[in-house]
Amino acid sequence: MNLIKLIDSHCHLDRCDFKSLGFDSLEGCITEAKSKGIVHMLCVCVDLKDFKAVRDLAEKYPEIISCSVGAHPADPSDSDHPEPTYEELLALAKDPLVIAIGETGLDYFHCKGDITWQQERFRTHIQVAKEVKKPLIIHTREAQADTLRILQEENAQEIGGVLHCFTETWEMAQSAMELGFYISFSGIVTFKNAKELQAVALKIPKEKLLIETDAPYLTPVPFRGKPNQPAYVRYVAEFLAELRSESLLDLAESTTANFERLFLKSGGKA
Repeated sequence: MNLIKLIDSHCHLDRCDFKSLGFDSLEGCITEAKSKGIVHMLCVCVDLKDFKAVRDLAEKYPEIISCSVGAHPADPSDSDHPEPTYEELLALAKDPLVIAIGETGLDYFHCKGDITWQQERFRTHIQVAKEVKKPLIIHTREAQADTLRILQEENAQEIGGVLHCFTETWEMAQSAMELGFYISFSGIVTFKNAKELQAVALKIPKEKLLIETDAPYLTPVPFRGKPNQPAYVRYVAEFLAELRSESLLDLAESTTANFERLFLKSGGKA
């Protein structure tokens, strides 16, 4: 019996190429994840046009997959991807299969120049999250001050959420946790050149820690450079357990409990 129960708190199953992972279909990917102790995975939406595909996965595999709804901050609107309105996002967010809003946030690495649209999109997601009482999934890159400022101005602490794939400073992590947010680490934390990030991961209280793959991206060591999959969250967990001088079982129990506390209070199942 596998005592280790892990949750991949952030992946993009709708974007995975299962053939490249050696599977005939998603079922093979799920079987592999289960063999590594993964009991649940949150499939995160990054484009409202993809929401149906993301939702369909949660509907077909409710025992192991949940979903979110949101529009990624690094994808400007155009004729094919119109800016999501409050009303449109709210209608989708009310879906009982949706357990989180996002991913959303600010990305000043990929987007330059006028980023007013990005900030307004971020505010819209926060407002919807508060309305439906579902937590936020925050993407932030090279936008620490504005991310925290907007979270504070919109009273995001009322709903909370997670800063996913965290790569920022300890100071930002502290400020986010003060607002009630969790901190999630991806495969990046396993990279040899991620010493500063590892130092941050060492300090995060276990009651605020989450783990993820961000699959099919950011594959952890020892598979760096290859496509990622939810099963590999096991390697993120093992690395963090060793880094933090914890047992894998203890880290699995705390991160799984944290996921359930954050996301499943809104009615999801895992």
